[in-house]
Amino acid sequence: MAVAGLAVTNVASAGALDGASRPAHDKAMQAGLDALVADGSLPGMLMSVRNRDGRVTNYTAGVGDIRTKSKVPTDGYVRIASITKMFTAVAILQFADEGKLALDDTVEKFLPGVVRGTGDGAAVDGRTITIRQLLNHTSGMTTRMPLMPKGILPIKDRYFDARELLDAALAQAPTFAPGQDRVWGYSNAGYVLLGLVAQKVAGRPFAEVVTDRIINRIGLKETYYPGPGDRDIRAPHPQGYLLPKDDQGEAIDGDLIDITRFDPSIAGAAGQMIATPSDVNKFLVALQAGRLLTPGRLAEMRQAVDARNFPDGWRYGLGTIEMKLSCGITAYGHGGDADGFQTRAAITPDGRAVTVAGTNDEVHQYAVLDFFDKALCATK
Repeated sequence: MAVAGLAVTNVASAGALDGASRPAHDKAMQAGLDALVADGSLPGMLMSVRNRDGRVTNYTAGVGDIRTKSKVPTDGYVRIASITKMFTAVAILQFADEGKLALDDTVEKFLPGVVRGTGDGAAVDGRTITIRQLLNHTSGMTTRMPLMPKGILPIKDRYFDARELLDAALAQAPTFAPGQDRVWGYSNAGYVLLGLVAQKVAGRPFAEVVTDRIINRIGLKETYYPGPGDRDIRAPHPQGYLLPKDDQGEAIDGDLIDITRFDPSIAGAAGQMIATPSDVNKFLVALQAGRLLTPGRLAEMRQAVDARNFPDGWRYGLGTIEMKLSCGITAYGHGGDADGFQTRAAITPDGRAVTVAGTNDEVHQYAVLDFFDKALCATK
């Protein structure tokens, strides 16, 4: 399961292949990627596969820039969006391993007086919300993102402090009572709050917590938490796109909008990070190999609850998703949708890790999930 010695084979899009034999190239996988970009609404796709024997193969399809028709950069940087939640959860679980917090502690213990709802959110109270409930989305905190009612375009250059995000969420009515039996609601606000808890426990900025405890610890060279005001993506990267919008943020007919450059602070600890697909796989391998959490804590991370509106066979653990695949295997990972990028990442019990990314988060989501399932189930 060592990361440092992985063999890497780079595979360009099908149209760019020179016909030479490529030992790890799966033609079915390439054809599947090509099909996803065929109608042009999803301009580019990237995928990195870390096989069970440690071999890494990188695939691309489509174009990296619809204006210049440039190729998708092999294993380029993308916004990994809610895959960030896995990093946030690992940091929290590390603190639990070290005895610095317990998962059934209330938020109040670490942020006294901070989590008090206002207005419609008057029932939200940090004295009744636990760390575990935030991790598995059973806290009842709002599922809305109230600071972007018309989507990303009106606020794409705004910087948001984590406390500003939290205060906006605390004015929203709770979805249900914390820990209410068999009730679940995906809350970005809950993970923003976890970022503040981690920051308080460490006494350091959350970005530094993630960088020191995870990124640097396992040698992720192509993963980072953007700093304040950083609206760009490191090179090389494909462009990310949105469907055109009306004044209310609703999709309309027209040319795709380039949304590559925006301030990701609107997502914070719930979805701000950037990485390459192969680096996400390295993270998954390190996590499963016990390099970030003790075995008992990893098992606890994977204890899942039913999650409404998820694909059949998918359940939610502590910052990770349990995915029952069509081939009968159970994989663990996460997905992410940031404006301009959709990403899906998971690892099987025997170590096959797959991360796919597309450069439009608003189209072909189910087709991407179906392809992702096939890629995880593939035998080569």
